[in-house]
Amino acid sequence: MKLSVIVPVYNMAEGDRLKHCLDSLLGQSLKDMEIIAVDDASTDSSPDILKEYEGRLNAIRPGALKIILSKENHRQGGARNRGMELADGEWIGFMDSDDYADPLMFEKLIRCAEETGADVCGCDYELVSFYGDKNGKPVANNTIEQTGVLDDDKHKSLILRGGSSVTKIYRASLIKDNELSFPEDIFYEDNCAAPLWSMYFKNFAYVPEPLYKYLTVQSSTTHTVSVEKCRDRMEAGRIFILECKKRDLYERYKEEIDYRFTELSYVTTLFSYMYSGRGRKPSFTAEIKRYIRENLPDFLDNKYLSEYTDKENLSFIKLQQKSNILFFIKYVLLFKYRELRK
Repeated sequence: MKLSVIVPVYNMAEGDRLKHCLDSLLGQSLKDMEIIAVDDASTDSSPDILKEYEGRLNAIRPGALKIILSKENHRQGGARNRGMELADGEWIGFMDSDDYADPLMFEKLIRCAEETGADVCGCDYELVSFYGDKNGKPVANNTIEQTGVLDDDKHKSLILRGGSSVTKIYRASLIKDNELSFPEDIFYEDNCAAPLWSMYFKNFAYVPEPLYKYLTVQSSTTHTVSVEKCRDRMEAGRIFILECKKRDLYERYKEEIDYRFTELSYVTTLFSYMYSGRGRKPSFTAEIKRYIRENLPDFLDNKYLSEYTDKENLSFIKLQQKSNILFFIKYVLLFKYRELRK
């Protein structure tokens, strides 16, 4: 088997999102592949849809679709891990069940990886509003400068800006030999896995085309903000740092790891919470402040912070470190002012 594509599924029946995802995978020009759909204890008709597809497809292409019906919910990371345990492919890819793929996506990634000798190959993605959207917004996920046989500088670049796991295929042996997996029972598992996994790449290839179609719906994980999800971002950061230290990677890439931790777990958490405008409380922003001080007290000294952080956000970060309540009041007032101007 050339490729296994793992699809975590949780309550994706509405709007035929799961069907569109499966159809896009079954319509791939690459035929030597299997789809492993892992239902993470859905409460809607997603399991029934998977069973219907399994019966219909496997009568035509035996093994084209494998399904796992989990009785307990372990979030997307747990579903991906279950799928990897069942994967038979030489290569492994991931897809979210509300997204879809260009028909040539996996053929192009496999061809590029094999022609370059890479152990990982990625592509760009496109932000779309609905299935089949022809006016999506292309987004570059990597750069040509990051490709080839990886030295320390390229590894640092991938830690800082490695892109998402769903736009890549991984040689299965890379995952198995380095015992790579996803954190379970939390949202934002990729915040830990993507930069950590990149430190094990030896040769990275890249197809600069938006082959992955990322559906921007307000109900998706990345478009809803809650205290629970913010805490999961913070937990993903803790796991990331712990894994880097346990695997003796931390000292080698300390500044890059520290910045990525700061960006994903503190900066993004703080501003996504504040920007959401939903029941914001200074007590929780104080918790976020304690989190970064306890885990990385010297984060303001990191050379990448000023390079990659928006100037306005950086000034807010510095204000919060001096006074959480002043930060909170100023941000809320600015937010309300800008809302009124709209």
